Amino acid sequence: MAGDPGTPCIAGKCRKIQRWSRRLAYLVRAQSGTSAVEFALAAPLLLGLLTPVADLGLAYSQQIQVQQAAQAGAQYASLHPWNSNSSTGIANAVTSATGLTLLPADPATNPAPYQECRCPDGSKIDLLSCNSLPCADGEYGGYYVIVSAQLAYSPILPYSLLGNSTLKAQATVRVH
Repeated sequence: MAGDPGTPCIAGKCRKIQRWSRRLAYLVRAQSGTSAVEFALAAPLLLGLLTPVADLGLAYSQQIQVQQAAQAGAQYASLHPWNSNSSTGIANAVTSATGLTLLPADPATNPAPYQECRCPDGSKIDLLSCNSLPCADGEYGGYYVIVSAQLAYSPILPYSLLGNSTLKAQATVRVH
């Protein structure tokens, strides 16, 4: 510094150093802008926590819509007698029940609506002897229509919490 015996002042550099040190000390003591700095530090953490929560909420909402679409198909099946065009009518009821683009029927993962005969406990019976043979509990079997729906879901950000997955739902209704 200027008054120190061992420190030479060269062409006003001491004054510049003193000026910068005073400015730096002022910045350290200053309170204005602290909120902006704190927000800049906290915002990425907050967004990092809220994005997966919002993504899970979106996935859950779409899962509910897929379930409601399958239930709409089951309701259609319960109101209309089964015939050769039933699968098409049920599929139309499923796709028109939601604004989402559902995946088409695929026998391996998402079968088209089908009818089967089963007992009230869920065990299957041959279609030809559906109403004539009693089940194990003494009840008679009935015809059930099984409706499936599925939707390909991609998360907002590419992370492994959900990944690219398929949302699936199934609804079963006894028709007679």
